[in-house]
Amino acid sequence: MIRVGLIGYGGIAKTLLRHLTTASEGKAEVVGVLCKPGRQATTQEAVGIEVPVVERLEDLLVLSPGIVSECAGHAAVREFGEAVLQSGTDLMIISIGALADAKLHDRLKDAAKQSDRQILLPAGAIGAVDALVAARLSGLTKVRYRSRKPPGAWLGTLAESVCDLDHLKEAIVFYRGTARQAALHYPKNANVAATIALAGLGFDETEVELCADPHTSRNTHEIEVCAKACNFQIELEGIPSQENPKTSALTAFSVIRGLANLDAAIAI
Repeated sequence: MIRVGLIGYGGIAKTLLRHLTTASEGKAEVVGVLCKPGRQATTQEAVGIEVPVVERLEDLLVLSPGIVSECAGHAAVREFGEAVLQSGTDLMIISIGALADAKLHDRLKDAAKQSDRQILLPAGAIGAVDALVAARLSGLTKVRYRSRKPPGAWLGTLAESVCDLDHLKEAIVFYRGTARQAALHYPKNANVAATIALAGLGFDETEVELCADPHTSRNTHEIEVCAKACNFQIELEGIPSQENPKTSALTAFSVIRGLANLDAAIAI
């Protein structure tokens, strides 16, 4: 039985609680959820499953999870990541954009090595990560990622200083640059850029475009890859999560897949 601890109790965590047992054929269970003080609506009330809710990481680790899944944002990765690994527990990171901070990336990698633990990075809202990693082994020459979202998805970000999001008539690319700067400047919107960077050419060689499009209501991810073994392009249109419209529904199910595969007889 895979014992899972969760950090955060938003849409991803709630979807995970609802579906993990079935997806893993009963081989994985959530043993505890870490929430900020004052935000501990019981899991029984929210999703009909009773799971201990705690306020401190120490109390979550006492429950002996084999893996802790971060579902709470970049700040949670910075605050809890090293301690989870140093406790001898594997760590799954959903807010992969946090790893654009090179110092944090190296600290977590060192902690994993010293504790003989793993950091697992699910594909999240994007597909073809397996093909990208395989292509990298053959030799990559180009990786470009474009994120196209409705203007409202970019409110509260630096995009507001570049364009008038409330009155856009046509799509506008308001950012062109590296995956590192995209992840650092748009932490709530560029986790996919970070995933693609880590799977491919790295944060400083991966090209990123961020686009606000008033003609769409969904988040669209486009990847263009050129390599010695293959060239490919994909476009994936994400459907918003019912728990949190700002999050792709696919993200939570990607996490569930990763956890279910830990003890699966056949893992794909």
